[in-house]
Parts: sequence; C-alpha cells; structure tokens
Amino acid sequence: MRKYIAEAIGTMVLVILGCGTAMLVGCNAAQGGGYILTALAFGLSIVAMAYSIGNISGCHINPAVSLGVLLSGGMEPRDFAGYIISQCVGALIGSGILAMIFGLGGVTDMTGGLGTNGLAGVNGSAVAGLLVEIILTFIFVMAILGVTSKLAGHGSLAGLVIGFTLTGVHILGIGLTGTSVNPARSFGPAIVAAMTGNLAPMSSLWVFIVGPLIGAALAAFVYNYLESTVE
Repeated sequence: MRKYIAEAIGTMVLVILGCGTAMLVGCNAAQGGGYILTALAFGLSIVAMAYSIGNISGCHINPAVSLGVLLSGGMEPRDFAGYIISQCVGALIGSGILAMIFGLGGVTDMTGGLGTNGLAGVNGSAVAGLLVEIILTFIFVMAILGVTSKLAGHGSLAGLVIGFTLTGVHILGIGLTGTSVNPARSFGPAIVAAMTGNLAPMSSLWVFIVGPLIGAALAAFVYNYLESTVE
C-alpha cells in the first residue's frame, strides 16, 4: 500500500508543478520562455520525486513507465494495476488542487484547460499527435530502462538523467501536443476540466493514452532486445 500512496503523491506533485506552471506562464509559440519553464517544471518534478519516493515505489508516476517496467519483467501484474489506479488518482487530486487555486485566487489559466494536452500544434491531426506521443514516449522510456538497468550501474544519477530526458522531450513536444508521454498526466486535467464545463480536451484524450502506451511498449521490446545482446 505504501508504494501506491507514494505513486499517487508523486503523480499529484508532477501535475501540480508541471501543469500548474503551464497554466501560469502559458505555452504560446511566440513566447518560447513559457516552453522552457514548463519543460523544466516537469523535469524538475521528476528529479524531486525520484529522490524522495524512488526508494519506495521506484517513482514511476506514469502508466507508460509502469508498462515499460512490467514488460521488462521489473514488476508484477498486480502491482501494475495498483500503480495505474494510484497514478490516475494522484493526477485527479493534483488537477483538482490546481482548479481550486486558480479558481479561488482568480488567476487566469493561460492554457485554457488546466494544462490539458491537445492537437492544435499539429493542426488537429490525431495521427500526427499519436506519432509525436509514440516517439517522445519511446525516447523517455528507453532512457529510464537504460539508466535504471543493473547493467548500467548509474545508481544515484538515475533521477537526474530521467528528469533531464523528460525536460528534453517537453521542449520539442509542447508546441506540438503539449507533451503528454504520461496517460495519467493527461487523464487528470481532462477529467477535472470536463467537470468544470470544458469538454474540449476529452475529444482527443485517447491520443494521449494510446500514444504513450504504444511508445512505452515499443521501448520495452527494443530495450529488452538490445540488453539481451550484451548480457
């Protein structure tokens, strides 16, 4: 149970800091600084959580990461289900907290939807958005599997590598899809936004669930193959 609580807390923090920063500074292509700040917020959230709950749950805080670990033999199916539920609950709580802070404080949400993902950057193309999410998640999960492998021996540096990788994929992806690479991160804000009357993010939510899961599965299969050749 402690692992599940840790995953819920970690995902909540990721949503609050990452999506909250996006809501505050905006993600307008004409203002690249907003991209960098949002990318750093997501990346630094991972670093902070990796060094605080990593020794408890592994700090997946992302269903796509959990899928990659499952397919690599790093966790049991029962734990996988528990992690997914915990991550989605954490994302919902984090999104609810953001809605209260911005609503009660009268702060303008510069994203228009609690930092939800969308397809505006790819001109509404679900296929393009799906491709972006598959590729970015593949890169992210490959980095995680590599840096946490027993063969790598990176130890205490893993959290930094993972955080910087998440920052990197956000720098490219924000202008295209808002960057999900994390179904829970997309699910929470979209559901809470819908509860407040903004149903728009729900129409493309499937892209940000299916894309990252496909990318993670591909990363697991590729990494497992590559690692098996050096054992």
